[in-house]
Amino acid sequence: MSQAQTAPQETQAPSGSPSLDYKQMANAIRALSVDAIKKANSGHTGMPMGMADIATVLYSKFLQFDPKNPRWFNRDRLIISNGHGSMLPYSLSYLTGNEKITLDEIKNFRQLGSHTPGHPEVDFDAAIETTTGPLGQGISNSVGFALAERILNAEHGENVDHYTYVFVGDGCLMEGVSHESSSLAGHLGLSKLIAFYDDNKVTIDGTTDLAFSEDVKKRYEAYGWHIQSIDGHDVKAIEDAIIIAQNETEKPSLICCETKIGYGAPTLEGQPKAHGAITGDDEIAGIRENLDWPHAPFEIPANILAMWRSLGTQSPSDEQSFEVDLSSLDEEIAKLKETIVEEKPSKATRQMSGACLEKIIPALPLHTMVGGSADLTGSNNTKVTSSKFISDDNYHGNYINYGVREHGMAAIMNGMALHGGIIPYAGTFMQFADYSRPAIRLAALMEQRVIHVLTHDSIGLGEDGPTHQPVEHLSALRAIPNLYVYRPCDGIETVECWELALKSTTAPSVLALTRQGVPTVREADPVNKSSLGAYILEECEGDEPEVTIFASGSEVQLALEAAEKLGGGVRVVSVPCMDLFWEQDGEYIQSLICNNSIKVGVEAGIRQSWDRLIGGHGIFIGMDSFGASAPAEELFEHFGITANAIVEAVQKRQSK
Repeated sequence: MSQAQTAPQETQAPSGSPSLDYKQMANAIRALSVDAIKKANSGHTGMPMGMADIATVLYSKFLQFDPKNPRWFNRDRLIISNGHGSMLPYSLSYLTGNEKITLDEIKNFRQLGSHTPGHPEVDFDAAIETTTGPLGQGISNSVGFALAERILNAEHGENVDHYTYVFVGDGCLMEGVSHESSSLAGHLGLSKLIAFYDDNKVTIDGTTDLAFSEDVKKRYEAYGWHIQSIDGHDVKAIEDAIIIAQNETEKPSLICCETKIGYGAPTLEGQPKAHGAITGDDEIAGIRENLDWPHAPFEIPANILAMWRSLGTQSPSDEQSFEVDLSSLDEEIAKLKETIVEEKPSKATRQMSGACLEKIIPALPLHTMVGGSADLTGSNNTKVTSSKFISDDNYHGNYINYGVREHGMAAIMNGMALHGGIIPYAGTFMQFADYSRPAIRLAALMEQRVIHVLTHDSIGLGEDGPTHQPVEHLSALRAIPNLYVYRPCDGIETVECWELALKSTTAPSVLALTRQGVPTVREADPVNKSSLGAYILEECEGDEPEVTIFASGSEVQLALEAAEKLGGGVRVVSVPCMDLFWEQDGEYIQSLICNNSIKVGVEAGIRQSWDRLIGGHGIFIGMDSFGASAPAEELFEHFGITANAIVEAVQKRQSK
């Protein structure tokens, strides 16, 4: 063991608990990590070995958790942002007695069907709070966790009063999303957020000075965080730093922990190669000798296991429920649909979305829906009369000014949803879904109810030009599994899509909304037809259609106009959500697409996601290039997305 290391001290546990040997408790984490990675022949050994002392102190002296009830709502949250070090949280779960992470699960690390995948995947029963691995996402999620805690604390007091801790590495801090989220955390004064920076000065390619020479402490100080620097292997220093972070600042805290990656490895400690799997027999034998760990693989001595199993807090049996209450939603949705049918507005779907929120949000308990926008509130229509802004001195609100931070906003919303008790929604222009995409994808992977309001959904936004016209984004978003992409055609469908998004408890949703006005084309109907994904809006004459026109969003009105010009043999199908349509039973799907009619798809975007509906030889009226800068009506004419273009294409096909 190198002389630069400070060995953790043995410290006495509270009265009634076994005396805790912090050095050996931390070494149990290291040994389990080495053994599991050796057996799997893959993984990342360095981080669990380097951060074991910090984890040991946090769990034994500070963390509020119940291993028998890992879903306890008022538990402290621990997020592992540097998720490649997944054997750290798995070891902690096993050692503290979590029933889901058994020793067999540790032995099955990275194997098919195990609860111990290569990177942590959210599993509350296994004490895994979020899915991490794409660096920067975890620290950004942690801001959402901490923000949700403060918002709910303002409403519920001591029933929601806990800390959010996050382990974060150099890679996380290099990723741009960490800047966006950390900046907002400082601005909002999230003092119950405490981050442990694994400052080991090593990345895969070499030492961090190859590409990372900024002063992290000054950077986070500029964000408005409280900064400390400690030896990450010194138990007393770790304990003192946490006490200071909890009691001596009203800011989020960054504790910079100087650590040795691969702590205890005879030749790899502190080396870039320690980042990955340490599997060499001689190196592992040397680790066991350096750590004074003479035990067989996967063997934890009973006295050390007893130390770990003595930790934790029994959660209250009468804990208050924080389940989201949507019981009043159905009534509000029905009223909204009646009003829209009576008034038949010709408004942009972004405006109809705002009108929907105007009725829904005040009808639900405060904090059920927490909204926001990436500095586009007036354009996204996400703020309503009953919205109350959240600030660093007032968390009793339901609306967040995210600033121009689309990626951070999406990742923060993921953390809020994972925390529970809140449905997060927020808006930006659809073009900037590319900035949000990594976090949107993770929400889908984690099955979290997060709602993205993406307005200005096509060339219909007009003069801002091709940089802001999302021609490929609908298809790109539809490619993400378990993400529901809604593109409503009018106010009725907009309300229906909001209902579906709010009730979708295991998936995120995108509402793609227009800037330009669209007419009301739906009639009164108590059934949520959008739930079918695609449905017949206007039926043809006769038993079978000669032409079937499928369209979404603002182009549905063009399909209806074209059908009127073509005559009675045309069926018009509105497609508000392709994802839902493909979930319907085979008979329903076949009833719409399996006939001999000429099939046409109409959408002011690229064709890519439409061939499954219209076939490879179907007619597509849409975009095959980027847009241009001009008024919307001129652009639709210029790019041939008109009722007349539909008619001409159909007639040309009919003449063959």
